[in-house]
Amino acid sequence: MKYLLVLQVDAGVQLTTEQREEVHAGRSEFERIASEAGELVGTQALADPSRSTVIRSRRGRQEVSAAPVREEYLSAYYLVAVDDLDRALELAALLPDVRIDGLAVEIRPIMCGAIASDSA
Repeated sequence: MKYLLVLQVDAGVQLTTEQREEVHAGRSEFERIASEAGELVGTQALADPSRSTVIRSRRGRQEVSAAPVREEYLSAYYLVAVDDLDRALELAALLPDVRIDGLAVEIRPIMCGAIASDSA
């Protein structure tokens, strides 16, 4: 089963130099472990949300705007292919983000098939 490990950041968090180094080193170690186990499918860091653009429909017309300010935003993700949720949780627990206030990891299953489908 595939899971998206979504790295979240509280908008107001300011990491110390030591915390930034811990995050970098911890994520590198996570990538090594998940890669060696054949479980890391992909990863990407996301730009700061202030650089985002949103397109939506309003009264039947498309509207483009800057992304709204959020209290929490997505900073990166890891896509992993594992046997079950327990292993996804085990991998997520390796990330330093789960040990630093203001950071978090969301574990979300990837749905198979059509986007509207509820089956996994």
